[in-house]
Amino acid sequence: MTVRIDWRVSASLLGTFLKWLWVPMALPLGIAVLDGTPLVPFVVPMVGSALVGAGLERLTDDRELRAREAFLLVSLTWLSFALVGAVPFVLAGNGTLATPVNALFEAMSGVTTTGATVVVDFAAHSRAVFMWRALIQWLGGLGILVLAIALLSQLSVGGAQLMETESQTRDVNKLTPRIRETAALLWQVYIGLTVLMVVVLYGLRLAGLAPEMTLYDAVAHAFTAVSTSGFSPRGDSIAAFSPAVQWVTIPFMAAGATNFVLIYLVLQGDYGRLRESDEFRFYLGILVAFALAVAAVLAVDGQFTSGEATARHATFQVVSIVTTTGYASTDFNLWSSAAKHLLFVCMFIGGMAGSTTCSVKTLRWLVVLKSFRRDLFVASSPNAVRPVRLSGNVISEDTIRDIYAYTLVSLVFFIVATVVVVVDAARAGVAVTEFEAMGAAASTFFNVGPAFGIAGPFASYEPFPRSTKLLMTFLMWIGRIEIVPVLVLLTPSYWRS
Repeated sequence: MTVRIDWRVSASLLGTFLKWLWVPMALPLGIAVLDGTPLVPFVVPMVGSALVGAGLERLTDDRELRAREAFLLVSLTWLSFALVGAVPFVLAGNGTLATPVNALFEAMSGVTTTGATVVVDFAAHSRAVFMWRALIQWLGGLGILVLAIALLSQLSVGGAQLMETESQTRDVNKLTPRIRETAALLWQVYIGLTVLMVVVLYGLRLAGLAPEMTLYDAVAHAFTAVSTSGFSPRGDSIAAFSPAVQWVTIPFMAAGATNFVLIYLVLQGDYGRLRESDEFRFYLGILVAFALAVAAVLAVDGQFTSGEATARHATFQVVSIVTTTGYASTDFNLWSSAAKHLLFVCMFIGGMAGSTTCSVKTLRWLVVLKSFRRDLFVASSPNAVRPVRLSGNVISEDTIRDIYAYTLVSLVFFIVATVVVVVDAARAGVAVTEFEAMGAAASTFFNVGPAFGIAGPFASYEPFPRSTKLLMTFLMWIGRIEIVPVLVLLTPSYWRS
């Protein structure tokens, strides 16, 4: 006997989330009070989300979240957060963010920790608006930790159940008996990293190594670095600051894309987990290999005059793109085709599972490579039995098929999105090359942020047609929650049975 979905459970839990959304809005509201800028852009959504949330919360007293309700809750939470997040941009009424489509694009980019922006006139927006822009990215990163650990792994989304068998997260249930308590532990790590980065960044200013780094900048960039998001209140991103800031930002981006349960266990003194984790070694190897490759290309091209600048920009941009943070330490649009294509490949990698990162993620790529190597071996030795192992644990064949399917669907989405971007841009008379379209499609779907050409690191997605920006908004949404929850909602059987 099948159990029919009770949408009221999902709506009620969503209501609880919306009811308390006014709390983080108090930060940009406070900045608006200090700066004497309009308060209405924040007061209206604070009151509105609280009232709507309270109404939804009263729909039912049933709080049991089954698989069907979980798919709906995951999809609606990110969508509703983006809708509420767009309201301050529209009500502020300044610059390119004043139009509803641009505001929704920017908000979805924020809550999905993408970092793609339509802002072209940074001077037109208040500090309060930019702080809200950074804060929704930080909240999006915080939410994805719970989504990854508590929901996606239980729903077996695209092989996410591997987080239960990998050496780091197999102990999640041993940390605490309840999901709420486990989430609280991960949030402590997340908040701790954020506070540490604020202290380090502002410490650089006090030490005279980063005179441009105000306390406001330190907080805004800590919000968007640890969450691997990439929004900056500066038009030049991290390039607006000294090399010391760029070097310091690299390890925080890398940490944000590291499995947070692994970080927690290491902080508890279990250093052996770093050696035991196949995924961590693979993730670290990816960063080192691509950084060396890009640095070699830049050195051959003579892009920079010093070895330090070459190493810094190569390492920064590789870490920024692989972790899907999307900061820019320089305009890599000016780099050679070889260097830009290496960065393009980095868009498809992502960081570790159980982190704030996006894209395919190293866990899935590692399983794909291990299973492919196994298949090559079995092809030459048909009678051999050779299971695929990850950190010493055997991976089930069902999980491997899930990962192959997820990876294939991701690539298909990327290809189709690229074609649509090219066709729609041509229809609207916007000059977009095939490589620029590929970069924009990959960057939005895999939640990376900047792309190439007109969507480059110091440019904006604003020139794209409104229809294309709506498509990219959808891509950011479906890519952030791992495709499957949205696709499940689109199947008639989900609602009928």
